[in-house]
Amino acid sequence: MIHNNLIYLDYNATTPCDQRVVEKMLPYFTQVYGNPANGLHIQGRMASDAVDEARHQVAECIGAYPGEIYFTSGATESNNIAIRGLAWQKKQNNRYRIITSVIEHKAVLQPCKKLEEDGFEITLIPVDSNGLVRVEDIKSVIDDRTLLITVQTANNEIGTLQPISEIAEIAHQYGALMHTDAAQAVGKILVNVDDQGVDLLSMSAHKLYGPKGVGALYIRGGTRNIPLEPLILGGGQEKGLRSGTTNVPAIVGFGEACQIAKELVNDELFRITSLRDQFEQTLTKEIHSLRINGKNAPRLPNTSSLTFPGIDADALLLNLPEVMMGTGSACTSGAIEPSHVLQAIGLSREDSFSTIRVSLGRFTTVDEIELSIQEIINVWMKHN
Repeated sequence: MIHNNLIYLDYNATTPCDQRVVEKMLPYFTQVYGNPANGLHIQGRMASDAVDEARHQVAECIGAYPGEIYFTSGATESNNIAIRGLAWQKKQNNRYRIITSVIEHKAVLQPCKKLEEDGFEITLIPVDSNGLVRVEDIKSVIDDRTLLITVQTANNEIGTLQPISEIAEIAHQYGALMHTDAAQAVGKILVNVDDQGVDLLSMSAHKLYGPKGVGALYIRGGTRNIPLEPLILGGGQEKGLRSGTTNVPAIVGFGEACQIAKELVNDELFRITSLRDQFEQTLTKEIHSLRINGKNAPRLPNTSSLTFPGIDADALLLNLPEVMMGTGSACTSGAIEPSHVLQAIGLSREDSFSTIRVSLGRFTTVDEIELSIQEIINVWMKHN
């Protein structure tokens, strides 16, 4: 996407709202503005119907039932509800172990850290040099005390796709539940909760061309099947799981974004994979020392984590003012310490600081990729 000669290649941080999503949302600011909790007048009923439609659209996107979708403010809140809400609900039973990986988003690691302070046992699983969780490592630590396994579907920094269905099968063998943070996966690849075998799944609208500030938590069978302790108490919206006046315009936009993603995912997967492969192949041909992190693992079609030995990533980006990329996940950009993900796959501190993340998307063009390649090569040549 080029605006005034700017090229946006940071789609894993956030995506621009699809124009179709914006158009779908607009009437719900000024025309249908009722509170869906009030069914006594037409405004409330129209708003409620719109939320119901969006719930169906989100459910269909991941192969779920509408009654299994609970709207939140985004994947961070969904992760917290899934992890902390489950732990609080089950606090009195003998299951107090939670298993997760060392490369999870901080929206998973921080809730787990807090639970550890509250007396829960948190087991962190390492990954291999491609960022893959080894199923054998899960098998070696799981036992009858395990309450939950939480592993992200796709890593936000290097794009690695985890063997979620295999991990879920192991969890269920021991009576544990399986949660996955799928914020980076939904809309980029096909995600189906039955194929994955997960009990809980988190997602965010702004990662798939919807608005910011809205997301969802999938709960298999709903809260009657998997009770969760609410984090926010109040008017009892979302069947008592997430109180607060319903954000109708954002939810409508989320639903539309999911509908579009469901229709386009296969075509976009092929096109974006081709662009990413062109990008990586051309750069590695010209910059022989360039390393692609996670290259030998299944990856998101849009994500390239590139290490440029000998040049600071911040310096590289500052010399590419027209190309917008990241030096890690959006939530950790600017941190003094190097990325915990890059360190976990074996990169040194120096190499971690020499790594950029390039993430393509729906509006990325061939011209943008070719121009970005040339700009990166030019900057590299000046520094070497």
